[in-house]
Amino acid sequence: MESDLHVVVGATGGTGAALARELVRRGHRVRAVSRGGGGDQNGVEAVTGDATDAGRMREVCAGAAAVYNCVNPPFDRWREAFPAAVRGTLAGAAAAGARLVFADDTWMYGRVHAPMTEATPVRPVSAKGVLRAWLAEMVLAAHARGDCPTVVARAGELYGPGVDSVLGPALFGAAAAGRPPRWIGALDRPLTPSFVEDFARVLATLGEAPADDLGRVWHVPHPAPTTGREFVAEIRRRTGCRAPLVRVGSRAARSLGLVWPLAREGAELVYQFEMPFVVDGSAFAARFGFTPTPCAEGIARTLGLAADSPVAVPA
Repeated sequence: MESDLHVVVGATGGTGAALARELVRRGHRVRAVSRGGGGDQNGVEAVTGDATDAGRMREVCAGAAAVYNCVNPPFDRWREAFPAAVRGTLAGAAAAGARLVFADDTWMYGRVHAPMTEATPVRPVSAKGVLRAWLAEMVLAAHARGDCPTVVARAGELYGPGVDSVLGPALFGAAAAGRPPRWIGALDRPLTPSFVEDFARVLATLGEAPADDLGRVWHVPHPAPTTGREFVAEIRRRTGCRAPLVRVGSRAARSLGLVWPLAREGAELVYQFEMPFVVDGSAFAARFGFTPTPCAEGIARTLGLAADSPVAVPA
């Protein structure tokens, strides 16, 4: 009997947590792996495991049909921890005879003025983009060698419940609290923010997909491009936030990094928000019949609101 165990490594981050929920919704048996572990809940078996420990990954992935690498170390530990985490999850998937689904971003493409497709050349312009390109190549090389089946899913900048990104607490959290929300980059460039629950749906779909759909990169589908100005306006409308918007450019991001670590480590990536940042996921949508969540609905769900709920007005 084929296994129905799906193992999510990095399960306490925004992507991993959303994926675990989605896999449970689809009726799979789910094992959630994180360094902190924690008790079983909501139909998920929670276990302790460090993705950089290949031996432990072989243990926690035993019996799996699919393993998902949703690991995202702190920016300042990427160079040290990320390659080891990819090797560890590859070792775990290979030992189990499982497929590996790798959650990725788009930083390896560099400065791109047209929508990013799966055929966009890999031309990173930042150290983190170079690292991302190398990690994806490591994952796909394992497939080519026959070590284990692998597939890569790439999303744009994430937002959603539990997500810590430049579209996270400094934007959503600040607006919900009535404080000035911060936006990094240009306000009027085309933009396709990735709702984390859409990313989870894509990852889960690839965990179930036929073998012919593996060994390649897929992009997450998005609704029609918006702009930073429109995105922030919808957040402000939903929260009733009247505080002024603070726009942060790349130079200011480096200075802001003295008090905001995410800005300090991410300053080299601000360029993506100062030019068109459009991810084209039409190939995945056509292949799997996927409809992305509209931005207004994703924003409402991020704020814990129903899509048709009344606007909140701070006292």
